[in-house]
Amino acid sequence: SFASFAFFALRALTLKSLLAGGLRAPAGFSWAQAAVALAIAAFLLVFLIVPVLTVIYVAFTEPQGGFTLLHFGSFFGLSLMRESFWNSLYVGLWSVAIATLIAVPLAYFTVRFEFRGALVIQTLGVLPLIMPPFVGAVAMQLIFGRSGSVNLLLNEWFGLTVPFMDGLNGVIFVEALHYFPFILMNLVVALNNIDSSMEESAQNLGASGLRLFRRIVFPLAMPGYVAGAALVFIKVFDDLGTPLVLHQTNLLAPQAYLRITSIGIEDPIGYVASVIMVIASLLALWVSTWTMRGKDYATMQRGYSGLATRRLGPGQTVLAYGWIVLVLLVVLAPHIGILLLSLAKVWSFSVLPDAYTLDHYATVFRDGPHMIWNTALYCGIAATLDVVIATAIAYLMLRTNVPGRNALDFTVTIALAIPGVVLGIGYLRTFKGIEIPFTGELLTSSWILIALAYTVRRLPYALRSCVAALQQLHVSLEEAAENLGAPKRRTILRVVVPLMAGGMLAGFVTSFMTAAVELSTTLMLVSTQNDAPMSYGIYLYLQSAAGRGPGAALGILAVVLVAVGTYLSHRLLGSRATTARDIQRMGA
Repeated sequence: SFASFAFFALRALTLKSLLAGGLRAPAGFSWAQAAVALAIAAFLLVFLIVPVLTVIYVAFTEPQGGFTLLHFGSFFGLSLMRESFWNSLYVGLWSVAIATLIAVPLAYFTVRFEFRGALVIQTLGVLPLIMPPFVGAVAMQLIFGRSGSVNLLLNEWFGLTVPFMDGLNGVIFVEALHYFPFILMNLVVALNNIDSSMEESAQNLGASGLRLFRRIVFPLAMPGYVAGAALVFIKVFDDLGTPLVLHQTNLLAPQAYLRITSIGIEDPIGYVASVIMVIASLLALWVSTWTMRGKDYATMQRGYSGLATRRLGPGQTVLAYGWIVLVLLVVLAPHIGILLLSLAKVWSFSVLPDAYTLDHYATVFRDGPHMIWNTALYCGIAATLDVVIATAIAYLMLRTNVPGRNALDFTVTIALAIPGVVLGIGYLRTFKGIEIPFTGELLTSSWILIALAYTVRRLPYALRSCVAALQQLHVSLEEAAENLGAPKRRTILRVVVPLMAGGMLAGFVTSFMTAAVELSTTLMLVSTQNDAPMSYGIYLYLQSAAGRGPGAALGILAVVLVAVGTYLSHRLLGSRATTARDIQRMGA
């Protein structure tokens, strides 16, 4: 590729100049560091920037190569596409609104009042993130659908039903329940960082209750809320699996996928839909930044001085716990439903399954072991590459003066706003016709491209973990090793990497477990059943009524995999953090 050629050509020129004595490395970094930065930049260019730009290029060019806006005119000339565009905005905004109604009271109550088990409540509130929304979508139909458990009980007791899962309502309901933890987590942190003197001053001036929350507390926590709300909108706009499983294809992500897979890779309408998705995601990030522009939320507090907690009265306690338990039951309904579905022999028009069996798990272990192996292989490769690249970027950012090092961080972060469907379409177009050396196999038909897509999609998670780990490592430890004669390379391998191991392991586990349930990119790039990972298998099983049991069983296995990964991540990060503090204390 052009990027590879440019990299090796520039490196050759650099070495030649160095040998000639006519070029010296600028102060503050070595040419080895520059070469690493250039190699990472080339990787991001080839596997992130170029595929996305390819999608944009195709959307704005005619077959002969000239610039055109006709494709956009054709897109908005189709009633289905206009409907999909407005439906995507509708679903995204309503998902944010409902997620807000769930997350804001839950965060405020657990931070503002003295609750027994507040940490447990907040932890349970984050659990939806360990299950991809499309996995629990079918179970949500069985619980909240028109003939689901809840409506059967409502009809029996009160003679009414509620259309929780009808049409786009079902997509909004599932998405909001799954992604509200983004708002919850950011808001809890923001509320804990509010200076209590602000609240006390407002109370001294007569503010209390809802007015105090509306005029003082919530505005001061606005940065956390806006960050979480932007993430919810982006993730909902990007989600492909949930609408497909619920048979709601009149949204942008399903339409982009269906146009490319049914009409062909040359269809411009699919590219236009992809460009609109990218614009919407970037616009959401811009709006979140613009909203906070010119506003100062900093405080002068010393140490921890969060909101003062107060006790609830007996009646308030009953109401508060009753509301929280109700919310958590709704939030955890997908997990409960998918577990029951994985064990159900018959579950139709009844509150609970009529009979139970383990046959679905037997089917999965008999017919789908290659999916489990493929998941371990693809995600293992992706997570390993993520940790290596993220560690290198973190070191370049925090320990060197290499020009453009912050641009690497920005480019990696941009991957969060690139929908998986768009990246998959970009890969199919960019690498079309390219063969893997010595094999003759097309790259677009190989599992290697799936692993590389996982690497790019999950790199931001690993980078944040590695940057946090290196920020906690004092530079004096490296200087001490260098003062004792250790060269830079040995210092990095023997001092920096071992002390960063906790963050690196956390990044590995996070990348692995989130890639294990990736569906959007997977649907675009899987070419044969033999190359299918677990997420693809779950989707195929859930497409038919006969396969819902095995699909639920495979989904439970995926959830267990992610849950175990999350637990190990926290344990490893905690133990390594303790070790690092001990070493730093001894060094001091």
